[in-house]
Amino acid sequence: MKRTVIGTPLSLNSTKVMMLGSGELGKEVVIELHRLGVEVIAVDRYPNAPGMQLAHRSYVINMLDGRELRSVIEKENPTLIVPEIEAIDTQTLVELEKDGFTVIPNAMAASLTMDREGIRRLASEALNIKTSPYIFAETEKEYIQAIEAIGVPCVVKPAMSSSGKGQSTVLSKDDAIKSWEYAKSGARGEANKVIVEGFIDFDYEITLLTIQHINGLSFCEPIGHRQDKGDYQESWQPQPMSELAIKESQRIAKLVTSKLGGKGIFGVELFIKGDDVYFSEISPRPHDTGMVTLISQDLSQFALHTRAILGLPIPNIKLRSPAASAVILVEGKSDSVTFHNVDKALAQEDTQIRLFGKPEVDGERRMGVALALGTDIAEARTKATLVANMVDCQL
Repeated sequence: MKRTVIGTPLSLNSTKVMMLGSGELGKEVVIELHRLGVEVIAVDRYPNAPGMQLAHRSYVINMLDGRELRSVIEKENPTLIVPEIEAIDTQTLVELEKDGFTVIPNAMAASLTMDREGIRRLASEALNIKTSPYIFAETEKEYIQAIEAIGVPCVVKPAMSSSGKGQSTVLSKDDAIKSWEYAKSGARGEANKVIVEGFIDFDYEITLLTIQHINGLSFCEPIGHRQDKGDYQESWQPQPMSELAIKESQRIAKLVTSKLGGKGIFGVELFIKGDDVYFSEISPRPHDTGMVTLISQDLSQFALHTRAILGLPIPNIKLRSPAASAVILVEGKSDSVTFHNVDKALAQEDTQIRLFGKPEVDGERRMGVALALGTDIAEARTKATLVANMVDCQL
């Protein structure tokens, strides 16, 4: 078995990881990489992204431009290329992988999961996993036909987007065109397609963090979450589930991640109705709802991801206690946000706060997260929400 060797940062034998995308999730991965003596290069589309503030070096490029992407990767010659967002020219990653670079988890997985069409067809048509009924549409005419075929209510999303951008629910046919325009406006890159999904009357939805690593496959306890317009607002762990639903969730996650291959953490999103489980989406990287693991587990999702991609063992994962996270949102326009009452917020027992350090806000933006432990999920959620609401964000 090949042994992992980690060099010294900024030396000739350094182990170099390039983060493609350096937001709040990437920032936590950078922290874990630093703890293991890894040299980090952070890349993003805007300067002073959270992960850039901690990296050894950083670059601002358009990651959808294959030439720019190839140029910075060839210049740095990283040991590992770690995509943290969807908006990347994945065809260039495929080509670079053929040239001998290592992409996490691999270039195919990055390409398939960037586009909802690729991963949905893989799950539903190739692996025969239950999903909501769906139709992809590229033109307005195809879209209207899809609405007719799926029926209302239904959910409309861009084929390529992140953090719920462009997602809406069509409650009547009168809403259809508004949702079409919203989906197109929220799309990443030059993606033209949208997905029209039949509405599943699920009991709850979960993220099952699934880790492929040198020892095999591991699962974190299921994470429940609440979303607003497709964007996560709060999450909690563990989500109470029947034994049958847990086993089926793990079976589906194993099927999909095994097909994608590679090493690292995958955020598998699932809808649960009783004991029935429906596949929704998958991200081949840490998941925003997994921020709760910063307080709930002995090894956070970021530590688990870092171990996995470096080829280090993960013998076990311990849940400390029921826990929850709640986002800290800022609305307005400013390049100088200040946070007040943090001291009062942290006076609550068994709580933590992460402020992401994003350089600006224009509209509504997630700028931090509150974390809390509790004797049960209800108490943890109440405490996390209280702490998040106590933080006063001023522009």
